[in-house]
Amino acid sequence: MRITDSAISLNVPDVEASAAWVREHLGFTEAMAADGFASLAHEEAGMNLVYLRTGLPTFKPASAAGRADGLLVVFTVEDIDADYERLVGAGVEVVTPIETEPWGERYFQMADPNGVVYQLVQWVEPTDPQYAQ
Repeated sequence: MRITDSAISLNVPDVEASAAWVREHLGFTEAMAADGFASLAHEEAGMNLVYLRTGLPTFKPASAAGRADGLLVVFTVEDIDADYERLVGAGVEVVTPIETEPWGERYFQMADPNGVVYQLVQWVEPTDPQYAQ
């Protein structure tokens, strides 16, 4: 198999709200859009974010047509503290403030207007010796 592109598709009630949020706060650009659909790209993300309006009659399989829930959209960044300050200053809804795990994962989580949770992470030196290499 040769994979030529990647995307994650998220079902949300308000496609434009999520699309506008990732454009404004995460630097994505619109690749294409139609009624109830938007695909956004970021040159460094390695995948597109696709938003589909919940309740579209064309969605298949019907068992997966519900709202995006129980997942994290995660991006690794180079300067987590600067991104945190910028996004907090822009008024994003932070659902988990910045913290560092003992294994070296420094991260925070935020939600878009549809409640989709995005996590930014930066890998730092572990604070617990058992995780040091």
